[in-house]
Amino acid sequence: MKRITNAVLGVTPCVTALACRTGLFSTGSTGAKPLWLSYLASNQRLSQSWHSSAKVSSLLRMPQNNKPRCASASGSSVGLGRGIERREGRGEDEPEPRVQVQEAGDGGGEGNIGDPEIIKSPSDPKQYRYIELTNGLRALLISDFTGPASSGDDDSQEEEEDDDEMGEEEEEEDDSGEGTEEESEEEDEKDSDFEDEDDGGNRKKEHSEKQSAAALCVGVGSFSDPSDLPGLAHFLEHMVFMGSEKYPSENGFDAFLKKHGGSDNASTDCERTIFQFDVQRKKFREALDRWAQFFICPLMIRDAIDREVEAVDSEYQLAKPSDSHRKEMLFGSLAKPGHPMGKFCWGNAKTLKTEPKKKKINVYKRLRTFWKRHYSAHYMTLAVQSKEKLDTLEKWVREIFSGVPNNVQPKPDFSNLLDPFDTPAFNKLYRVVPVRKVNALTITWALPPQEKHYRVKPLHYISWLIGHEGTGSILSVLRKKCWALDLFGGNSETGFDQNSTYSIFSISITLTDQGFQNFYQVSDLVFQYLKMLQSLGPQQRIYEEIQKIEANEFHYQEQTDPIEYVEDICENMQLFSKEDFLTGDQLMFQYSPEVITAALSLLTPDRSNLLLLSPEHEGHCPLREKWFGTHYSVEDIQPEWRERWSGDFELNSDLHLPAENKFIATDFVLRQSDSPDTDLPVRVSASDRGCVWYKKDNKFNIPKAFLFIFSLTTPHHHQPSLVLFDLLVNILGHNLAEPAYEADVAQLEYKLSAGEHGLVIKVKGFNHKLPLLFHLIVDHLADFSTCEDVFCMFSEQLKKTYFNILIRPEKLGKDVRLLILEHGRWSMMERYQALTDGGLTVEQLMDFSRTFKTLLYAEGLVQGNFTSQESIQFLQYVTDKLQFSKLPAEVPVLFRVVELPLKQHLCKVKALNKGDANSEVTVYYQSGPKNLREHTLMEMLVTCLFSLSPSISCRYHVYPTCRNTSGVLGFSITVETQATKFNTELVELKIEEFLSSFGEKLSALTEDAFNTQVTALVKLKECEDTHLGEEVDRNWSEVVTQQYVFNRLHREIEALKQMTKAELVSWFLEHRGQNCRKLSVHVSFEKDEEGCGISSYGEVSKLTFLPASTKMATVTSIMDIPSFTQGLHLYPYHKIIQ
Repeated sequence: MKRITNAVLGVTPCVTALACRTGLFSTGSTGAKPLWLSYLASNQRLSQSWHSSAKVSSLLRMPQNNKPRCASASGSSVGLGRGIERREGRGEDEPEPRVQVQEAGDGGGEGNIGDPEIIKSPSDPKQYRYIELTNGLRALLISDFTGPASSGDDDSQEEEEDDDEMGEEEEEEDDSGEGTEEESEEEDEKDSDFEDEDDGGNRKKEHSEKQSAAALCVGVGSFSDPSDLPGLAHFLEHMVFMGSEKYPSENGFDAFLKKHGGSDNASTDCERTIFQFDVQRKKFREALDRWAQFFICPLMIRDAIDREVEAVDSEYQLAKPSDSHRKEMLFGSLAKPGHPMGKFCWGNAKTLKTEPKKKKINVYKRLRTFWKRHYSAHYMTLAVQSKEKLDTLEKWVREIFSGVPNNVQPKPDFSNLLDPFDTPAFNKLYRVVPVRKVNALTITWALPPQEKHYRVKPLHYISWLIGHEGTGSILSVLRKKCWALDLFGGNSETGFDQNSTYSIFSISITLTDQGFQNFYQVSDLVFQYLKMLQSLGPQQRIYEEIQKIEANEFHYQEQTDPIEYVEDICENMQLFSKEDFLTGDQLMFQYSPEVITAALSLLTPDRSNLLLLSPEHEGHCPLREKWFGTHYSVEDIQPEWRERWSGDFELNSDLHLPAENKFIATDFVLRQSDSPDTDLPVRVSASDRGCVWYKKDNKFNIPKAFLFIFSLTTPHHHQPSLVLFDLLVNILGHNLAEPAYEADVAQLEYKLSAGEHGLVIKVKGFNHKLPLLFHLIVDHLADFSTCEDVFCMFSEQLKKTYFNILIRPEKLGKDVRLLILEHGRWSMMERYQALTDGGLTVEQLMDFSRTFKTLLYAEGLVQGNFTSQESIQFLQYVTDKLQFSKLPAEVPVLFRVVELPLKQHLCKVKALNKGDANSEVTVYYQSGPKNLREHTLMEMLVTCLFSLSPSISCRYHVYPTCRNTSGVLGFSITVETQATKFNTELVELKIEEFLSSFGEKLSALTEDAFNTQVTALVKLKECEDTHLGEEVDRNWSEVVTQQYVFNRLHREIEALKQMTKAELVSWFLEHRGQNCRKLSVHVSFEKDEEGCGISSYGEVSKLTFLPASTKMATVTSIMDIPSFTQGLHLYPYHKIIQ
């Protein structure tokens, strides 16, 4: 089942505090997670990248098996959406779930006694205590006091600098802003197989302490926006961080966090607003005090208003091309007049600046009024986590947060506004023109609020069955007809999907072209399955199976990053009673057939609404949504179908309930080591056909394991081979979807990837049944086959996927940059051309499959609860089953990279989405094949780019980034902006201004200030892993790049400690001036003379090169990439291992 991760109607958790939050081009907003944290952590959170398991991530992202949980939507996203909301309320007295739990009061020691009423996982070493302050603020204290505090806590290493010496920071957000499957098709790829692998994978050392973190949830959101100021709640979330009476510096908090390795962020939801930050433990109390002042006495500096309006507007502009956001706004417009669902919660320059000026509305005064009315202590819940004793945390929280004012006014209540979609506009067919090339059908029901049933979780039970992908499921039947690729079902529990006025239940199906032509038949099959469920009634066997799976996962749950954990907990505190703070969003407590039946009985055809997306609708949709400009039409359901669905229609005999799940783990015993324990992976098997690296987990001690296999093959020398490889992996995923689905819902996860140099197979989960899943995957690869219909279906879908990648400016910019830099690389556009030109056949695919499996080198990494002998058997199974021969010669796992000329060159291309006004500029400075010490210098440089940045008012998203392109180092600055505000040449000039200013500030930096920067990066690298996946990911990056420097972190830390300011200044200056090797890539929105709508589907099979404007007259323009790269020197293959 496809777990809804921001899915169905495009609900997204809002991550505000994004736009212009960098010191490069600051607008005075609150800081988000700095990019140097984001990029370093990019490979760290394996659990995040596996949210929906069974991902097949070549280019067409195939069926991501939904874990049908009732947990919140996951993933970061851009802009204001109706963010994460979960359930509220509590049912009658019910028995606890059948899962071993532990009272939070167990253990802890003197001064660290937890609250015995709070139920936690037996695997959770933390202690918890709940307190309520005299002002009504409720807080959960979380002590991570397990073992001695780390050394190196001596503050004498650092001397405080003035806040104005530090700039602002920026988050490298996931710019997809989307979670629906049709919008997340592009792969989670790095710039190449090699680029940034060791940057992202080396964030943490094992033996230090976690960051300390805090999050505060205010029980008010965009539902409370005044009608004459749409987006005010979101705007206040930005403005509240503009200084406080105690700490008046506008950007002082951001500067403080940067200096001490921290980050912060915020999000606005329908009925809640959340703020969170993390920082080094030794500075946690001071950070808490600074942060709390924003809720006690914020200044909300007047001069920052215009800048923050532009920040809000930038988020809105960047979100406009998102189909999920557009569907959300369209759906909200169907609500009854006056219901808050119809509000424009984002806010933009028009609603927060232009219109208020016309109406003589004092926005600043209204902000202050909104804050006084709604930011009250008795609406607030706080979660703090640190490696302190609970008594210490309680003392701090009482001292610091007791000053938050309580206005004693009742909390906003919208629970009387029920049935918002009981209108003539509902129960219709809406045809929508999407931005991307995608066919999708969404069937939606608006139900009474389900929050009070969180202990039963009726929608979770129903979504588990609706989204099942095994035999007898909706998707199984649709796939056999070649009508659908994917299906999501349920409730995402964001504020858009679930709030105090209603709960949404949606089924979203990604259709093939044939499925689009038969969308009424697809809907009919869904209604048949629902009718079957209604007639059979709730099944206790199935409920208890789901309950058991969730209980196993909770019992052996892995720890998460503190900042993410407190964010979730502070919101849970708004929804659940104290004992359920940690369990309320995870466990199924009580089987209640009456509650399930009541929800199920409402899912009838006559109560549903159909929304159909397709490029085929272009030119036939005369209506336009007000805020995002979505073109749509509305019509009645065809009479013959309405009549059929109102009667006693027959059921498809292929539909039935799932059988008992054979993949559910029952053996949770920790394995005894059969070889000496090691701190780093060791090679336990090697031959001319493959090898295995192995490390037994003796740190996290959970019955789970990770198994990664990289099958290196001979290089693909032409586009058709790459396209066939993409097709092979995606059709393999299609073949696996049904038999492997039960493994997925049993918390076993797998991911298949088609890389530039081979196939990657990843599996993880409870080790008991993990070999069963791995064997299933290898068996299907060995016996790979397909038919003409499936081949055509995936060929068409892959073409759409390539198109959807290329119309995104950031993806096109990356494609162009790497096409220039990496010799022999085939670009996304060339793949699209190969597929569009036709000529590929199913026979060619089968030939490719056989050839691919003939010559291989299989390399694996096994970590967790397996023995070394079991690990060796995995490789043996691959070699025995595939029967491949050894490679005739060593195959490189990276590209050769061109050496850029000393003169600056610009490659400016026209953006391919005619309606997307967003442009992107990347300025890349090439360093060359370097060693590990120089790589660390590059990391340090990017750290300083954030912390020493000047305050230049310009409205961009800015991302400085370390670049490790196939072993060749460099750094870049990427800026996203709107062409309606700035042209790309002006943006590049601003980047140059910044770098000149940065060079001066870097040279003027005191030794103490420099040491502070070094210490912050060292502390970040020393931060302990929160779960096994982080360690595995770091080690895997060494295996897949064949570098094997498993102690890289330690070596980088040692290099940092020896680094001098003079060395860093010299290194930076080497990459500036006449001797720099500089490449600029501009993806520029150029409006066609005739004009066009945002959903026009232009040609993406060729690049349109544009000359530089007179502002960059001295730059050499690249008007033909092959002509430019021909004859350039190629660096030798290089790995950063010394």
